[in-house]
Amino acid sequence: MGNSFKDAHESTRRVMRANKARGTKPELLVRRSLHSLGYRFRLHRRDLPGSPDIVLPRHRVAIQVHGCFWHQHEGCRHANLPRSRTAYWHPKLARNVERDVRTNAALRALGWRVLVLWECELKDLDALRDRLRTYLLGSDEFARPLSAS
Repeated sequence: MGNSFKDAHESTRRVMRANKARGTKPELLVRRSLHSLGYRFRLHRRDLPGSPDIVLPRHRVAIQVHGCFWHQHEGCRHANLPRSRTAYWHPKLARNVERDVRTNAALRALGWRVLVLWECELKDLDALRDRLRTYLLGSDEFARPLSAS
């Protein structure tokens, strides 16, 4: 019995290690959409709080592309908390959410507009492009999440 637990633990560990912080599929979708709209951007600027995923300096916009699980997208079915090792996962995910709030506040305090895009919102590429275009043209109305579908 002890061996199967160890194998399961190692398997989980390998899967979790494979998760990337940069260059994720959702982030690549957003980058391709921005590029197709004619926007140029910088990636992961370390001189800004939280090193935002995508930065459009000309528009003073920082875009955060969040995974629903890792950043606990409220009301999203992908944000389920794990049932095992809850003493580890609950504080870890709560720290991620707290860090996001601090980072976004720090960016706004420096005069940046912050657009948070959730992984689950990126399925409809036309809606994503419309949202990006409208937000970048100056309307903060589109900073709110897309309606859940």
